[in-house]
Parts: sequence; C-alpha cells; structure tokens
Amino acid sequence: MDRYIRQTALPDFGTDGQDRLTAAKVLVVGLGGLGLPALQYLNAMGVGTIGIMDMDTVEYHNLQRQILYAEEDVGKSKLEVALRKLQSQNSETEVVPHATFLSKENALDVIQNYDVVVDASDNFPTRYLINDTCVILNKPFVYGALHGFEGHVSVFNYGEGPTYRCLYPNEPKADEVPDCNENGVLGVIPGIIGNLQALETIKVLTGVGEVLAGRLLVFDGLQPTFRTIKFQANLKNKSRDALKEHYGILHCAGVATLSVEVFSEKRMTTDYALLDVRTAGEFSKHRLAEAIHVPMDKLDLPEHLKNTSKPIYVICQSGRRSEQAIARLQETYPELNFYNVLGGMNQLSLHTH
Repeated sequence: MDRYIRQTALPDFGTDGQDRLTAAKVLVVGLGGLGLPALQYLNAMGVGTIGIMDMDTVEYHNLQRQILYAEEDVGKSKLEVALRKLQSQNSETEVVPHATFLSKENALDVIQNYDVVVDASDNFPTRYLINDTCVILNKPFVYGALHGFEGHVSVFNYGEGPTYRCLYPNEPKADEVPDCNENGVLGVIPGIIGNLQALETIKVLTGVGEVLAGRLLVFDGLQPTFRTIKFQANLKNKSRDALKEHYGILHCAGVATLSVEVFSEKRMTTDYALLDVRTAGEFSKHRLAEAIHVPMDKLDLPEHLKNTSKPIYVICQSGRRSEQAIARLQETYPELNFYNVLGGMNQLSLHTH
C-alpha cells in the first residue's frame, strides 16, 4: 500500500476508494493525445484492469502531444509501445490490449467486460457508437474532445443522467467537423483534458465527489477559463436496445494505401491522377502542382477520370479524409484504382525537408 499512500491518506478516499479502483475495469478507446494522459494516471493510481484499444502506429507529428512515445518509437505500434510502458509504470495492474479499432461488430462484445469506457477517439462515428453501446449495456462513458485551444469533458449515461445523443442529437457528416489533423491543437491541451477524463473516471469508480453528468465542462486555454453548460436527459435516448445499421465511416477496410516515400517515387515514374480532398482554404495555402481539387463536400470525379485506367491517388492533410473519400468513391466507381497517401500533406512535408 506504500505505492498509494498519498491517496489512501485522503479522508474522503481512503482504503475503500483504493479497493474500488483495484476491483475496477476501464476501457480506453484510442491511444492518442487524450487517451495517453488518462491511461498513465489511471494506471499509476491502481485501476485493477485497463483495456487499451488502437491500431495506429506512432508518427513524428504525434510526439508534440502524445508524450508517452519517444522518437525511437516512431513507426511502431502504439498498442505495443503503450502496453510495455504502462506495465513498467505499474506491474500491479492488468493491461489488456485490443489490437483493433472499435467497430459495430466488436463494440458490444468488448465493452460488456468493462465498468467504464473512456472515449479518447477523434471522430464522431466512434463517439456515437460508444454512446449507443454504453446505453444498451448500461455503462457510463467519460467523454473528451479537442478543438484548437479548447477542450470539452463530460460523463454520459451515468445513473439517470443524459447520454451523448442528449447533447448532440444529430451526427454530423464526416466533412463538417475536421479533427485536430486538419485544424491543429496546442500540444498541452490534450494533456489537460485527458487528465480531467481520468479524474472523472476515478470519481465514477469510487463515488468520491460530484460527477460531470448532465454538464459539459468547456476549457478555454487562451483566456484561461472553465465554464459548465447544463443539459437535460431525453428519455427516448436512454431506451436504445440495438446498435444502428451504420455509423458513418469509422475505419475504412479495403482501402489501398501507399507511403509518401512510394508516392514520391510514383510521381516520377507513373502516369497517374491526384485528387486533393481538403477544403478550399487548405488547398490554396499549399498544394501539389498536379493535384485536382475535389473537396469532401463536393466529392465526385471529373468526367475525364470516370473511365480512366490510371491509378488515382487521393491526398488530404493527414490521410484520414482521403481514406474516407476513397471509401465513398469506391462505391460509385468500383472498377477504378484508388490509393490513399498515408500521412497526407503532413507526412509529405516531412519527407521533402
């Protein structure tokens, strides 16, 4: 108990609180800017079982905010690196790796084994999938989100409290709300929000303090200010008994990819077409000379490409929107050959400097 004496000494926490943490099982979805700080504190504080879920690899642009990773980890599996470092941080906890992305096919099977879900994802389809699964299984989930210098935290489906759909009833389209790869995020902001998610998780598990259910905590790092927005539960959102048929594009199976290194070689040797699916503002600031601008909100092929035999390379800022664009284009033009440029303009800029 020497490891946890600083928190068991707290009158409102004590050994009872520590016992509850030891018996608890928490799933963290996403090993990025939010998931890592939440994980490190939950692990250090002695949560008995922690599930970690991701399939990405470490990239250089992650290091600015995902400080569990080091330069030597670039190119390695986030799951494997996090598992090793968490186990060395606290050998008393059980860390359960899930080498997959959350999907409609696995969400119920995975989440049923945990008491709380920490949503550290970076896209709306995954958040709605987590919400609906937690409603069906009657599990609370701790939400965090980032935008530039701002962060949001709340706890959904806790007791009689509201769900994520009570705050955000309608799912936005994939091109309506870009993630931090497109809009940017100040490196320290995910650490602040991820730590707040860890705090809310601890409160949910131990019953200490007041949980952020029915309130959205908004942190503005530039002012700096914290403010809370209250919202009410809508009972129809708490009666769900099955997942939806579709949750937008979560992760795109069957999308062919190529690295920026291979793409750079192909540019010199191959007759190809290049689609840039970023916004007009992004495209005007920095673009490749041969790129054809086809933004996500007007996604379709120019007439001269609809029957082409050329490979069609698709690029965006980070590789996320281009992946989604290909998944949509393949449905309309299954006979064409599309390839996603991994890492997009971000990785290409690193490769060419």
